Amino acid sequence: MPEPTVEVGRDVWPRKPAVFIRQVQGPIVEVSPGATAEADTPLTADAKTVQRELVVGQFGLVPRWVKSASDAKLRSTKLVNARSETVTTSNNFREAWLAGQRCIVPLTAFFEDDLRGGKPVPTRIARVDGKAMGVAGLWEQWEKDGEAITSFTLLTINANSHALMRRYGHDGTEKRMVAVLSEGTYDAWLSARPEKAREFMRAYPANWLLANPVETKKPKVPAAVRGL
Repeated sequence: MPEPTVEVGRDVWPRKPAVFIRQVQGPIVEVSPGATAEADTPLTADAKTVQRELVVGQFGLVPRWVKSASDAKLRSTKLVNARSETVTTSNNFREAWLAGQRCIVPLTAFFEDDLRGGKPVPTRIARVDGKAMGVAGLWEQWEKDGEAITSFTLLTINANSHALMRRYGHDGTEKRMVAVLSEGTYDAWLSARPEKAREFMRAYPANWLLANPVETKKPKVPAAVRGL
């Protein structure tokens, strides 16, 4: 998997560069998702044939229909997350979803505010074993008048019934969480046909995640992502 040539920081912020992983561009290969959500599920023989590449892109998707770089700058900060339930109807994400432009965003942790005590408490959520998480995302390539922007967004799912993530967010509002992929489904996610891709939008088991209060809210991207 090629290394990116642009230097990126460890923190992921809207409109800043970060790394993501996608399938090397070419014909879509049908690979079915694993039958279980086990984190140690081995890749199938077919899934191992999927070639991946490491790409640097802006966090905050820029749809192809955006007319100018200045418009892209304004819109992308609001498009860092995509609701998986509405990607096929959203003007912002529909093209990327139907084109199979899926990716994996490697994160060591993501952050949510714990509001149960009345005061926001930034909380770091990571895997219990400390390994990097692969979060499902979409990528896009925008070009206009000689300018080009590669960008990506994180897919989210409903977390109202999730044992951990239902604690976060305001009371009375829908709880959401990023779609963390099980390790054994990485290549299948990248290569599945659009009509099969929704099968990967599953809640990551709460007992595989660890939540700790922190002083600052800083999402992290691991320096090394070869393990994904």
